[in-house]
Amino acid sequence: MIRTSSIRSQDDPLSLAIRPPPEESDSDRHIRLQNEAEARRISEQIDEELRFERERLKKSKSDVKLLLLGQAESGKSTLQKQFQLMYSPASLESERMSWRTVVYFNVVRSIKKILTTLEAWDDIDDGSDSQSTLERQELGDYLPTRASSSATPSIHSSQIGVALSPPSPTSPTSPTASSPLRGSTAISDLRRRLLPLTNTEPQLADGLSGGVSVSGSGKGEVYVRSGWQARTIQKGQKLLRRQPKPSSSEDELTIERPGTALSVIDADPLVDDVARMLEQSREDIRTLWENQVVRALMTSRKLKLDEWSEFFLNDISRISARNYVPSTDDILHARIQTMGVAEHIFDVDIHGKTVTWHLFDVGGARGQRHSWVPYFDDANAIIFVSPISAFDQVRASAPAVRGIFTYLNAPSQYLEEDPRTNRIDDSLQLFTQICSNQLLKKVHLVLFLNKTDILRKKLERGLSVSKYILSYGDRPNEYESVVQYFRAHFLQVHRRNNENRRVLYTHLTNVVDTKATQSIIGNVRDSIFRGYLQSAALV
Repeated sequence: MIRTSSIRSQDDPLSLAIRPPPEESDSDRHIRLQNEAEARRISEQIDEELRFERERLKKSKSDVKLLLLGQAESGKSTLQKQFQLMYSPASLESERMSWRTVVYFNVVRSIKKILTTLEAWDDIDDGSDSQSTLERQELGDYLPTRASSSATPSIHSSQIGVALSPPSPTSPTSPTASSPLRGSTAISDLRRRLLPLTNTEPQLADGLSGGVSVSGSGKGEVYVRSGWQARTIQKGQKLLRRQPKPSSSEDELTIERPGTALSVIDADPLVDDVARMLEQSREDIRTLWENQVVRALMTSRKLKLDEWSEFFLNDISRISARNYVPSTDDILHARIQTMGVAEHIFDVDIHGKTVTWHLFDVGGARGQRHSWVPYFDDANAIIFVSPISAFDQVRASAPAVRGIFTYLNAPSQYLEEDPRTNRIDDSLQLFTQICSNQLLKKVHLVLFLNKTDILRKKLERGLSVSKYILSYGDRPNEYESVVQYFRAHFLQVHRRNNENRRVLYTHLTNVVDTKATQSIIGNVRDSIFRGYLQSAALV
């Protein structure tokens, strides 16, 4: 008969099971004690991790989770930089040199687009009907007319060549109006001299993106993953703080700052080559940018540059300097699209209380919007950014749809017949999805109608909103009227999807304006925190 232990037994079954055997040797005992110590260490480490996780979860309940949503190129990443500049300036300073590559890429891409457009206009200006009379008139006196196709070959080559030539009329190599051969070759010579620089564009793009493309994005777009700044610096731009004595080595770039100097050693060969080529091509770039034909093409909207192109090309002397360090304004204007979701953590002081904010900057391309959903569950607030200056731009990759402007007002033939979507309309459709999402019904909502500075410039140049948004009708083509029109559409979308009577905070913004944007961020911070306290039943 087997005897079982009773509750009164002094023999603990677990103790009996782990009791060392009577014949245990000294070496076995030493090994056993080592194993027991290791097991005890692991157990204590697990207990510590569990305790830390409980404290983290307890603390995270008081954190604010803020999502930056909007379509691509709306200004979300620029707004994130403003938050970083306001609440974590040291982190922005640590990644400053990584933006040098982005600025170079932006400049090279702009130059390449200008040259490509000039070449395209040269090709079509052959006296045929491929270039309309209206297009010729739009360029005015900058493009000469020809009586027949047998006239001086390549009108654009001749005129552009003259305009691109060096300013000195006495220079023996300067083409003149009376020298058609030299004039016709000037643009070709300029393109040839800038060819090594423009050829670096795909290499710079691959260096930033790692060769990764995003589905649903436009052709030729470049995207970067979260943490690309650190990887760029680690790749080649290693900074060492040293005495303010400049280096005499030609291979070492010295970047002088007030009171100190930063020495870049083992620089990325590609970035270093681009820096040298920019310095050597400075005058050619300035001549190209100041050319009258380029300006005429821009005025007639035959040459459409990205909004940051003018900012950088106007300051090409500073940017092409060998000791160039990106300024804060350069970083705010630099353009690179975000891939995936990047989390930024800031400690924000609100009326004497420090609250940790988790800001999520998400990719806005159509192929990336599915990645937003996992962040909806515990979001406290959303800043939706819409570029109201984009009324004349379309999403070429978008399917043919009836837009929000169509059903809110009179039908828009433009959106009905063209298998592309106006960017303002795309933004409104996206805002509708956010307002109607059941997971976000209680989330604090802020709307940034962004790029007001660009909107003003377009209207001042005479660009007509009704030409692109037919439902705008005969309203005044003035800033206040246009802004109120777009704002009314967003407010109407919100009202139609506002069962909980949530307040929509609307701001007209230009997020590259640091002073104005940080003032708005302060107001947004206070409103988000008040809403957060109310949702937590603390006030």
